[in-house]
Amino acid sequence: EKGVPATPIDEGFTDEVGLQSPSPIQKNPCPIATDVQNGESTDEFIEIKVNEASRVGDGMGAYVTYQVDTKTNIHSFNKNFFSVKRRFSDFLGLHDKLVEKHLRAGRIIPPAPEKSVIGMTKIKMSGQNDQSASPSEFIKRRRASLERYLQRTADHPVLKKDPDFREFLELEGELPKSTNTSALSGAAVMRLFNKVGETVNKITYKMDKIDQWFEDKTQEVECLESGLKRLQTSVEALVIARKELATYTGALAKSCALLSSCEEHPPLRRCLAHLSDLEEKIEVLHNDQARTDFSVLSELLKDYIALFGAIKEVFHERVKVYQHWQHSKMILNKKQEYKSKMEHAKRADKENLATSEIEEWDAKVDRCKKEFNNISEMIKKEMNSFEINRTKDFKSFFIKYMEDQMKHQQQVKYCMVFIY
Repeated sequence: EKGVPATPIDEGFTDEVGLQSPSPIQKNPCPIATDVQNGESTDEFIEIKVNEASRVGDGMGAYVTYQVDTKTNIHSFNKNFFSVKRRFSDFLGLHDKLVEKHLRAGRIIPPAPEKSVIGMTKIKMSGQNDQSASPSEFIKRRRASLERYLQRTADHPVLKKDPDFREFLELEGELPKSTNTSALSGAAVMRLFNKVGETVNKITYKMDKIDQWFEDKTQEVECLESGLKRLQTSVEALVIARKELATYTGALAKSCALLSSCEEHPPLRRCLAHLSDLEEKIEVLHNDQARTDFSVLSELLKDYIALFGAIKEVFHERVKVYQHWQHSKMILNKKQEYKSKMEHAKRADKENLATSEIEEWDAKVDRCKKEFNNISEMIKKEMNSFEINRTKDFKSFFIKYMEDQMKHQQQVKYCMVFIY
């Protein structure tokens, strides 16, 4: 793979329905709230763009790199602007590192985009000069989703300061190869089995200590996730319907144009020609509507379905911490019972050893209890921030969606021009 020149994969590709790369609505640098009492600037910002996608290599050994450009004035970074090349596996590796370090503390880690074996296989099998629209559309979607993932991570007040995140954005050259990120690797299969086991554990295990706030939030998350999934299914069906309508409208325009060329009666020929022009414009309108439905609405819903999945993971992490706490208490009780037996048996050597173990497990129980209380408080803080950001995101995206729909509605004047 080394030594093979990178070729911009987007050049020469065209999208059949004009789907543009979905990107965050906000184009300006995103300001980050900071603590004024700690003397930090309230004007800090970090803006991340995933721009050019380049293909490296041929055949099944080919892969795609993405150019990640970052602008910031945060002092923890070495420069104000830097640009690096990253593979998709690097993004997955970054997410795994953040989860490993911060999930146990109760922080909501923005999920990385999902792997797509089918999409990447098409990229690998297509030639460098392949002009098909399918690889281009896949790359555009992935590039936009990677950009949203990095920006959400950068908006988190703790994750943006993580050394691995800074290294991902700043380190020139290749990162150490991420392991266990392949969709078909043995580690991926093991993760799948572990996830099945954890799912069973979620269903069967009931906590003795009930916190009504977490009970209510769990039900709320389940309800919102279910509603978003149903809405996304409807939006995806709408996008497909608009694409099909655009295709049929284009076919009608071509048929009218062909018929007008055969018509001998001048007024009727002109009428058919105008109708053909009208249908071509309506075809463009349907394609624009499909693009808006997908890039603005469908991608937003997809992101938040994944985010609700991340919230459920951090809730389950709290349950695992509670289980660890209860297990430590059980071991402590057994040690205390064993010590009592040794006292009755007058086994001083065993009694002293049991006393030492009891002190060790008693300290461990205290640590587990403290960890459980800490993760509970952290989750509540994270959920408050998440709700604020979710409200802002949905508001800005819905405003953008309605503005685009109003622009599309204004184009209905084509019909009025044709009538008059």
